[in-house]
Amino acid sequence: MKTFPKLMLIVCFVSSIFALAQNAYPQNYFRNPLNIPMQLAANFGAIRTNHFHMGLDLRTNSQENLPVVAAAEGYVSRIKIERYGFGNAVYITHPNGYTTVYAHLNKYFDRLDEYVKEQQYKDEKWEQDINFQPGQFPVEKGQQIALSGNTGGSAGPHLHFEIRDTKTEECLNPLLFGFNIPDNIAPIITGLYWYDRRFSTYEPGANAIAVKKAGNAYTSDVVRVSSPMISFAIKAVDKANQGFNLGIYHAELLMDGKLVYGFSIDKVSYDDTRYINGCIDYTKFVRDKMSIQHLSSLPGMKLKNYSQPNWSGIINLQDENIHNIEIILKDVSGNTSRLATKVQLGKVADETSPTSKTVMPNEGKTITTENAEINFSKNAVYDAVNFNMYEKQDADLNSVSNSIVLHNPYIPVQDDYTLKIKPSRKLTSDEKDKVVVLLNYGSDTNVVKGKWNGDKVEAQFNRLGNAKLITDHNLPSVSSSWKGGALVNSSSLRLRGTTKIGDIISLRAELDGKWLRFARVKDDFVYAFDEKCPKGSGSHTLKVTTINTAGNTNTQTFTFQK
Repeated sequence: MKTFPKLMLIVCFVSSIFALAQNAYPQNYFRNPLNIPMQLAANFGAIRTNHFHMGLDLRTNSQENLPVVAAAEGYVSRIKIERYGFGNAVYITHPNGYTTVYAHLNKYFDRLDEYVKEQQYKDEKWEQDINFQPGQFPVEKGQQIALSGNTGGSAGPHLHFEIRDTKTEECLNPLLFGFNIPDNIAPIITGLYWYDRRFSTYEPGANAIAVKKAGNAYTSDVVRVSSPMISFAIKAVDKANQGFNLGIYHAELLMDGKLVYGFSIDKVSYDDTRYINGCIDYTKFVRDKMSIQHLSSLPGMKLKNYSQPNWSGIINLQDENIHNIEIILKDVSGNTSRLATKVQLGKVADETSPTSKTVMPNEGKTITTENAEINFSKNAVYDAVNFNMYEKQDADLNSVSNSIVLHNPYIPVQDDYTLKIKPSRKLTSDEKDKVVVLLNYGSDTNVVKGKWNGDKVEAQFNRLGNAKLITDHNLPSVSSSWKGGALVNSSSLRLRGTTKIGDIISLRAELDGKWLRFARVKDDFVYAFDEKCPKGSGSHTLKVTTINTAGNTNTQTFTFQK
């Protein structure tokens, strides 16, 4: 009987898993949802802030209003309209057990668009999330369902396209379904890093290793490490044939020919997508804008279907010999890159020790200061964090508490933590009613209303940074794009919303006493003229009521002619 070397068995096993993933889904069942060749601006699994990219971003030649067609027969099962996220989206359920999603649309097909519009006027609400029965809006493969756009959390015209398992709602990698997207370029490796895993990947953090390209392969000098317990991470992109930086689909890590870790981005659920923060060097991503993926599992990372549970990726060096390391990266088309290097244990550095404020994965933790308290769930962190929390005085005249330093914004948390802050002075009833909690996490701020819990204000966040209490008595407002009483000949009315602290959480517009459908477009509110205000209808009064995060309400009146 013929026998195979152990390494060959391992490689065959991994290759079998790789091939199985590619062939597990129906091939060529779904068509291109655009009538132009499919070109990718982003692929499934690409690294995004707090989530994996959950579908394909298809280029629309920098244009809007291209026809979007059904990828297969089925029925419109849902539409969703929201300010951020998908903007305007259509969900089509297919008879083979899959659902396709089309997002950032400008307009639905006429019959559906009219139905949605009627529902918006009935509810007096622009944002919608509507489910449909199979017989309401059936569609054929190739039937136009919408026009492409740039709505929601989109940074430029494109079509976001997803394929989901209808029962589980897991997002599946569309590139596994046999779409014709030519690709003969292997992933490009630009960096290698190692971590001391005796305690945490966050302290002291990544150790960079210079990578050199040798022909079609990559290499580096011998990696000499100061810890007997290490892991690796890789900085790489998949260019495909179209120039955009795409995410890595498949990776393997071998030491001395033995597979110690591997991952594939085949499917991810929206419930789990935030676990990306445990798959990457989050500090490097947020602080340095670098996408570095771990080739190991962090103890609090619980993403399903990503890597085998027995592949920890942690390497235990029990001697000072030189060991061979190989990293293999593949895209869905099978284009492969290899990085070969060596690792050797040198002088062992001192180990970092946990403190009384260390937040550990899979353990809840409460940390307090004189006037604040933070409560972490057992799912809060991916790796151990020597949590640094303290108070400092804040010079902002609107502040009514000390600034509470919550470690730093370069460490991730998986789920919401609860923060309680005590004001630095006694507040009047009116002041208490207008208190908000402001979290500054470096690149941005988050303001929430919070609620009173005894003598403290309680709020929930999922980022770290500096938090404080602020009283906000400022009124929100909108400004018009036309002069009062003027004749408006454009196709829409546009209002620009402003509020000093937080956001405008509500806008209600009434035209001559009746609700008018204004869409939220980033910070603007836009009404596209329709039969509610036809051309030649004369003078009109528009009453606009806005509410901000603190609950301050402002009503303004505008006039115009049409």
